[in-house]
This record gives sequence, structure tokens and C-alpha cells, in this order.
Amino acid sequence: MASESTFTAIGTEPEAGATEKAALKVLLAIGFCHLLNDAIQSLLPAVYPILKNSFHLDFGQIGLIALTSLVTASLLQPLVGHFTDRSHKPYSLAVGMGFTLVGLLILSRAPDYRTVLVAAALVGIGSSVFHPESSRVARMASGGQLGLAQSIFQVGGNAGTALGPLLAAFVLPRGQSSIAWFSLVALLAIILLARIGAWAKKGWASQRRFQKIHADENTQPAVAVAHSRLPEKRVAFSLAILIALMFSKFFYLASLNSYYMFYLISKFHVSLQSAQLHLFVFLGAVAVGTFFGGPVGDRIGRKYVIWYSILGVLPFTLVLPYANLFWTSILSVVIGLILASAFSAILVYAQELLPHRVGMISGLFFGFAFGLGGIGSALLGKLADYTSIDFVYRVCAFLPVIGLLTAFLPDREPNKISAVRGSAA
Repeated sequence: MASESTFTAIGTEPEAGATEKAALKVLLAIGFCHLLNDAIQSLLPAVYPILKNSFHLDFGQIGLIALTSLVTASLLQPLVGHFTDRSHKPYSLAVGMGFTLVGLLILSRAPDYRTVLVAAALVGIGSSVFHPESSRVARMASGGQLGLAQSIFQVGGNAGTALGPLLAAFVLPRGQSSIAWFSLVALLAIILLARIGAWAKKGWASQRRFQKIHADENTQPAVAVAHSRLPEKRVAFSLAILIALMFSKFFYLASLNSYYMFYLISKFHVSLQSAQLHLFVFLGAVAVGTFFGGPVGDRIGRKYVIWYSILGVLPFTLVLPYANLFWTSILSVVIGLILASAFSAILVYAQELLPHRVGMISGLFFGFAFGLGGIGSALLGKLADYTSIDFVYRVCAFLPVIGLLTAFLPDREPNKISAVRGSAA
């Protein structure tokens, strides 16, 4: 059976140009919708101060809101992906964003704490539906450039995460009711996702016809078999390694995303504004690294990118806790660029291990990304309370050593490097 990318890669010759243009538009549209979705998701932490004052909450209750959103946004994703793998639901993206829209409206009018929890759960459910299915659509629209497609898709999410608090700063000073304005963002996403769903429905129908023709002919086109099948135990072992690599990446990123400003203020006594500027530069480096990881993986192979991005960052993380302010700024940018390039390569590598479980794999790995980031922030915060921020960075510096596990991943693209060198010659 061909994967989703096969349909867009093959096309019929007379329609190839039109198909590629349509696929590119869909890819950019789904990336933009990822921006809108993650901007809404990042809005929730930005409204915590408003909710705390409105309902006289303590930090434990704030933490429960965060946990509710995290659990629904991360743990449900593999289940949603598994369901849509078995039965494609092209309009589930628009339906999922509908949950988000309802959650925002309820949050803007919530009369009590329990209603706030319900609203947070609905926003989380919307995200859990969005990520696995939208990642599948990005793969369909890839035209065979799977890494590039995932990079474009993920950069949209990174941009949305950064944009959400900025939008909140302009709107939310007007109070809890102003959250309703963000439902317009969700409405725009629903309109776009409905159109994307129509495109995906046609794509899946064409793909099924394509598969039936080749099944009847008892043939299998070469392009449909990108990789040989691995034994189930080897696939499970490889997925376990990829999850361990995800742990290394997202725990270290959590140390910078959540505590970098505190680290700079504590160690170098910089102002809050200076620390915010350093964090902004680091997040910009993460966005750039996220984009380049995919196309580089398309060219030289996913495993090489995973090697370089996880283990390759180790020298820089080891030096960071002992650097002065200038070199700390430089090293954080280098770390962000290198480490962020891993996710696109890891996700596409995992999808290629189970090409007929794209939704489940996407949900599993996006769910882990959310979950590990949240758990990492909480655990590292506790560690900082018991020790110091400086100690946290000295411990986290060794996390990239886990990148050595990459050696146990099977070589899925053994000829990539030699092909690149041959073409250069």
C-alpha cells in the first residue's frame, strides 16, 4: 500500500504541475493554521494572571488548569491519530478547531473555577485533534519532500507559540471577557481547515483508486516502496530509541524555555528586559533550526541529522554553564539552531518506520513533545528549588549524551550521503 506522500509525488503527467501547485498551497495553509492553533494554545498561560485575580486562585489551582490542558492536548493525540489512521476523517481538523472555539468562548464567560477547567480541557482537545491529522495532511502535500514539509508545518507552530503572548499583551488588559476576541482566530482557522479537508478528501479518494489499480495489476510501483519493511521488534526498538532522543531534546529545551531568563538574571545580574531579549534571540534560533532540519534530512538522510542535532550539541551544552555572558548568548543560539533541527528528522523517520500509521505516530510524537516539555519544566523547577538554577544547567548539559543511542537506529537511507557527494562531483 502506498503512503500518503506517494500520491502527491506521483501524480499523472498532464496534471503534475497543477497538482504540485495545489499541494504547495495546502502545505502553506496547514502551516498557517498550525500558527493559529499554537497561538491560541499559548494564550492560555498568558491569561493565568487574569484568572488568578478573577477567581482568587492559588498556584496549585493554576497548576491544575495547566495540567488539564496538557493532559487533553498531549495524551489524547495518539488515540486520535490511531482512530483517523483506521478511518480517514478529512473534516476532523475543522471539527477539532470547533472545540477550541467553544473553549475560548466558555473561558471568556466562565463564572467559576470548574467552568475554567472545562474550557481548558476543550482547548486542549482541539489541539489533540489538530496535530496528528494536520501532520498527515502536511505529509500528503509534501510532493515527496517529507522533511521540508514537516519543517514548514512545525515552523508555523513555533511562530504561533511566540505570537500568542504578544497578541495577548494587546488584548487581555481589558479583562477576562476579551478572550472572546480570540475566537475569531479560531473561526478563521475553521474556514481554512474546512477547505483543506475538502482537498484531503479528494486526495485520499485518488489515492485509493491508485492503490486499487496497482492491486488489480498485481504490481507495486517502485516509488511506493521507499524502504524495506523491518521486523516488528526492530520497529518497536527503534521507536523506543526515538522517544529517548525526544526526552533528551525536550528536557534540555525546557531548561532554556522556562528558566533561561532566571539563569541570566541570577548569574549575570542582567535586567529583566535584557533577559527577555536574550530569550527572544534563543527562540528565533530554535525557529530557524526547526526549519532547516527537515530539508537537510531530505538531502543527506534523517539519521545523520539526528546524529548531528542531538549528540552534536553536546560540546556546546557542556561549555555553557561555565561561559561568560557574551559566550552564553552565542552558545544559546548555537544550541537552539542545532538541537531544534532534530524534531522534523525524528518525526519523519518514525513515520517511515510505520508508513500506514502516520496519524498515530504524529500524535504520539507531538504528544510527547507537549508532555515532555511540561514535565521537564516542572521537574527542573523542583530541582532548582532544592539546588540552584546554575546546578540545573550543569546537570542538563549531559542530556545530549543520550544521542549515542542513534547508533542503534537502522540505516534507512544508506546511499544519501554518497549520492550527494556524487552529484557534487
